Amino acid sequence: MRTLLASLFCLLAVPAVAETLIAARTIRAQSLLSAQDLLVSDATIPGTLTVLEDAIGQETRETIYSGRPIRAGDVGPPAIVDRNDIVTLIFEQGGLRITSDGRSLGRGGEGDRIRVMNLNSRTSVFGQIDPQGQVVVSQ
Repeated sequence: MRTLLASLFCLLAVPAVAETLIAARTIRAQSLLSAQDLLVSDATIPGTLTVLEDAIGQETRETIYSGRPIRAGDVGPPAIVDRNDIVTLIFEQGGLRITSDGRSLGRGGEGDRIRVMNLNSRTSVFGQIDPQGQVVVSQ
C-alpha cells in the first residue's frame, strides 16, 4: 500500500509540461497579433500565454521584443475607444438612467476601465467600456 501511495505521490509531483508563446519578431504597441507574430516554445514560464488562439486577434499593450514570452498583461482586446474620443457616459442605478457626453482620457477595448471627462460638468470619472464603445460609470 505504501509503495502504491509513494508511486502516486511521485506522479502528482511531476510538473505538467506546458508551452509558452513567444514573439517571433519585435511587435509594436497597439498592434493586432497574428499567427506570424508568435512562436511556441516548450519552456514553461508562469504568467505567460500558452494557447495560440488566446493571443491571435488581441492587441499589444506595449512593445514586445523578439524572443520574449507573451505575458497575459501584454495583450488585451482591441481598442474601440481612443484617447480624446467623444463617448457616451452612462450611469444607471435602480430605475434611474443618466447619459451624457464625455471625452475619453485613455484608450481601451471592451471591458477596460478608463477615465473620462464629463463635457457638461468638466469632472473626471472612471467607467468600463461596453461593446458599443459607451462608458458605463459605476460608484
